[in-house]
Amino acid sequence: MTKALQTSATPYFRSTILKTVIVTGLAWVAFAPVSLPAVTETMPLSEVRPGMQGVGITVFEGNTRSEFDVHILGVLTNVMGPRRDLIVARLEGGPLANTGVIQGMSGSPVYIDNRLIGAVSYSLGSFSKDAIAGITPIEEMIETESNSTQGLARRNPQIPLNSTPTETSARMREAFHTLEPFAHNPRNVSVSGIPNGEAGHLATMLRPISTPIVLNGFVPEVHNIWASMLNHAGFTTAVGGISSTGITQSNGSTSLQPGDPVGVMLMRGDLTIAGTGTVTLVEDDRVYAFGHPFYNLGSAQYPMTRAQVTTLLPSLAISSRIAEIGEILGTIDQDRSTGIYGSIGTEPAMIPVTVTLDTPDKSASESFHFEIIDNELFSPLLTYTGVLNTLFSWTQGVGAGTYDITTVAQIRNQPPVSFQNMFTGSTAAISAALSTATPLSTLLSNAFDSVSIESIDVAVTAYETPRIATLQRAWVDTDQVRSGETISLHILSRTDDGNDQTYTLDLDIPRHVTGTVDLLVADAVTLEQEDIQSGRRVTEIRTVTQLIDRLNSRRKNNRLYVQLLSPQPGAVIQGNALESLPPSILAVLEADAGNGTLTKLTHSQVDEWELPTDRVISGSRRLTIIIDSE
Repeated sequence: MTKALQTSATPYFRSTILKTVIVTGLAWVAFAPVSLPAVTETMPLSEVRPGMQGVGITVFEGNTRSEFDVHILGVLTNVMGPRRDLIVARLEGGPLANTGVIQGMSGSPVYIDNRLIGAVSYSLGSFSKDAIAGITPIEEMIETESNSTQGLARRNPQIPLNSTPTETSARMREAFHTLEPFAHNPRNVSVSGIPNGEAGHLATMLRPISTPIVLNGFVPEVHNIWASMLNHAGFTTAVGGISSTGITQSNGSTSLQPGDPVGVMLMRGDLTIAGTGTVTLVEDDRVYAFGHPFYNLGSAQYPMTRAQVTTLLPSLAISSRIAEIGEILGTIDQDRSTGIYGSIGTEPAMIPVTVTLDTPDKSASESFHFEIIDNELFSPLLTYTGVLNTLFSWTQGVGAGTYDITTVAQIRNQPPVSFQNMFTGSTAAISAALSTATPLSTLLSNAFDSVSIESIDVAVTAYETPRIATLQRAWVDTDQVRSGETISLHILSRTDDGNDQTYTLDLDIPRHVTGTVDLLVADAVTLEQEDIQSGRRVTEIRTVTQLIDRLNSRRKNNRLYVQLLSPQPGAVIQGNALESLPPSILAVLEADAGNGTLTKLTHSQVDEWELPTDRVISGSRRLTIIIDSE
């Protein structure tokens, strides 16, 4: 039967307490609050032997720390690479006989002879009959925390600026693949106390205990998206609660103690996302937890929260704790292969996000506010998640088919990033939400300089029906014009409901342009393809400011673009387009290898105009006109 801890002292100091009881003759003193010692005594891995018995601490319900029995089976050496070991043990007591190893108990401390040996952190796959666990040695956790360069750190995937929604989703999913921490060849694993026939099986079956991720305020569709990305990456999505008043410890402590639940927050506000695990060790307000990575990001800035176990969810596959997230206690600043590490006290700065949704067809408006962690991988994903959840939860009822979305990100010491676009069709909501994630991901993962986002504001106008138009015709009043004069370009489009719309765009013809030229009228996608085929697409960006300029000038789906094209050739050198070059200059550039890669252009873009419309428009037309000199 589970033994609940009634004091703030660990059971490994019970003998000291009992001596005090004997001296004083007061039995009730054994249950009085006792402070943990300033330094916890640890046991090095070299002293751990098969057959030893110990005690672990975790919370099975509420915030009451309870004991469970630990039987050491052996040690797997180099199982996760050189000098990366695991203690293998069988866990017994409390609900473990029915639940097996429980998701959320990662980090539960294990003691032998009052000495901390490590954190329960790995489980033997799914459908295991016994609660067999891997224990990360405490000396490896302490060593890794002391040397923060140890362990792999993830990098944000590089997402091209013009990625399609499918490409962007694929890149984001790739970023959440589980990092393989184990030795690829089980024969490299040394074994102590475990039959050789079972060692290879253990080495290949042990995996980090999945971290339950609490999603609060999200619709089932978003739950499914997170599940598809994260359930194979060491996480398990779960419905959980958020405490509005904070969670107080049963022993009255204002801090964390070994065995307490702990939360790692990613988002808070109208929407909340947080992972939960267990505290392994607290030394001078420095917290060690999990015994395996949360996401192995290396240096991190996660808000560290209190948590409370609502209930256990037993499962034949693998059981899980359902938790409630409490107040922020400090900052998790290291996310490493052997655990997460943080300090109680100051909480990290988060990025405020506001999403405003207007539905003109219903004369309704909603506004949502949440904060997300400042991280190059998670910030774009969390923004995407928040926007998508807003669209799914507040526009499905009215059947919105078109989204006009504008995102403005304020950047410290840089100009703001502002991007607008319109999307329609069956995947419009996903495309609109991704339109916020892709530029942010590109910006945060840039190779030039670190970028700090101060705030993100997203404004969405949602319409019930698809808003689509097709370019039908383009014409000018005359085929012959003079350089330097203004001509009127007329454009006819037809909407999906059969109505015609006519636009007029005044074009100022440059004074230096003469001869036969083309006017290309096209949508954004067509022009992007034209730029790629011609070699004009500028890809070489050298500063954050240039990148922001590029992001702010991206073409939009609800625009028609008009290009004035001259037959005079040009070139692209080191990512810069040089238009209308005289043949002599072009020949010099081609002969000079020091200029770098040179791409010849068969024609030059003299000027470009854009025409805003109120719907997603497609199509292209090309006109030929003759320009006479003045």
